[in-house]
Amino acid sequence: MFRNLQLKAPIVIIDDVAANVRLLGSTLKAFGIKQIVTFTDPQAGLHWLEHNPWDILLLDLDMPAPNGYDILQALGQRNRIEQPVIIVTALNDPQSRRQGLELGANDYICKPIDLAEVMLRVQNCLLLKQATEQLKQVNSQLEARVRERTEQLAESYTALIRALGRAASYRDDDTGEHIYRIGTFAGMLAHGMGMPPEWCDLIRQAAPMHDVGKIGIPDEILLKPGALTPEERTRMQAHAHIGHAILQDPANNELTDMAAQIALAHHEKWDGSGYPNGLAAEAIPLAARIVALCDVYDALRQRRPYKQAWDRQRALGHVREQSGRHFDPNVVKVFEGFIDEIEAIIEHSLPKADRRPSLMDSALLHPKVLG
Repeated sequence: MFRNLQLKAPIVIIDDVAANVRLLGSTLKAFGIKQIVTFTDPQAGLHWLEHNPWDILLLDLDMPAPNGYDILQALGQRNRIEQPVIIVTALNDPQSRRQGLELGANDYICKPIDLAEVMLRVQNCLLLKQATEQLKQVNSQLEARVRERTEQLAESYTALIRALGRAASYRDDDTGEHIYRIGTFAGMLAHGMGMPPEWCDLIRQAAPMHDVGKIGIPDEILLKPGALTPEERTRMQAHAHIGHAILQDPANNELTDMAAQIALAHHEKWDGSGYPNGLAAEAIPLAARIVALCDVYDALRQRRPYKQAWDRQRALGHVREQSGRHFDPNVVKVFEGFIDEIEAIIEHSLPKADRRPSLMDSALLHPKVLG
């Protein structure tokens, strides 16, 4: 009967009458069950159950303290499928049955017992337990596959969005490194502002997409070397709305939601004089406030066809001057705390002609520096 059932732990019998214990135990052995633990002392049985694994419990109710009801109460937190209890008792009244089942018993058998029926009830409980364990294993495998596939899709999705960001940056006379520096700087500032690690990682990934809307701007405007006319400036400013439309995701993906916010609002200014919606102060999303500062500072520090790179002192002076006007003063404060780390990254990216002389460079030009 139990040939195909895999028992991981013993079947336990608790009955204060030794003859009943022997009868049930010998019957289980006759049907092929070898892992059996028996108790005629209810207290000893309860202690063993609480400290050892077991597969099924055959329990009498009418015993000295603790009786069967006490034991059921003590085992109240168990998983009823993984550790089924079958009451085997002489108590045959409806109240006893209800109370036993309400306290968590899976089945109720009255004495005198039909041994074949008891074995069938035991088999049914073990079959349900085994089927449940197999189902949990299959669910676990499916969840792992779904999780793996979801991660693959998320990585592909992120790669595609990053490609859009790079495409936009290449159209703007940029090497593409600018967008990755913005992501790095934004993650640093978010951390400095006490944002959760997940949020910091999110802005690090979302920030490089801030100018993706430039894909929709004509080359004659985007690459124009001279000043833009009012009409051209209006069209250029439309890249904020275009970027938001590209990145807005009906599925409410966290990454593209934040990237869409940044694309729309990173040209807003703390004093309300920015575009496209004239937002001010904390009405501007925090992610956009952070990226606005990172974007401007990095752009100032880079050489462009229409301008030379600003040095650190001049660029930082501009940021301080614009605190409370263009930039969020709190973001500026945190930015200044990270300025050495930010400058180390920027200096590494600059052409040699635009880099600040190192101590060794100064020594070669002015030997007294090391003297």
